Parts: sequence; structure tokens; C-alpha cells
Amino acid sequence: MAVKIDTNFNEETNQTEMRLDGEIDIYGSELFKEKIHELAKKHPDKDMYIDMTNLEYIDSTGLGVLIGALKILKGNGKNISLHHLKPNVYKIFKITNLTQIFNVAGME
Repeated sequence: MAVKIDTNFNEETNQTEMRLDGEIDIYGSELFKEKIHELAKKHPDKDMYIDMTNLEYIDSTGLGVLIGALKILKGNGKNISLHHLKPNVYKIFKITNLTQIFNVAGME
């Protein structure tokens, strides 16, 4: 299954938003990297909200992409918050200790 990515800027919350659907693996990570870095560079002074409600799977390449985007935002004192993770996706963040560097807000 491929990844589908929707992005926008929410003026009401003053943050960038991304919605992920499908799987982020070695095949979908390049598109994910392109989209998330584009969003982070376009709005480096805004926090990023990522809705993972429909994300079925993420592998180490996808995690690496998220870390790269976080570095861009952290340089400006901003953060990435991850929302509505499925238990299997949350488990990957937990066992890699990435719950310590990302704001993980809510599990499905």
C-alpha cells in the first residue's frame, strides 16, 4: 500500500498540518520526505501537527524522515506533534524511544 499525504496551514491554530494515509516504508519515504521537508521549510516558524489516524505502518526510513524534519523545526524552537497513532505504529515509536523527542498525543 502506498502513502497518501495531505498538507495545509491552519490559520486558526497557527500550525502546519499533515495527514498520513497508508504505509511509509522504503518505497513511500521519498515522497514523505519531499512533502514534510517542503512543509517544514515553508513554515519553519510554525509547529507541525501530524494526524496518523490512517497510517497503517512506518519503518525506519520513515522515522528517519520525521527526525530530519524535526531538526529543521527545532532549529527555530518549534516541534512536531503526532496524533491518533494506531497501537502498532505507537509501538515502533515507543521501542525506539522516539516518544521522548516527539510530542505523541493520543493513540487510536
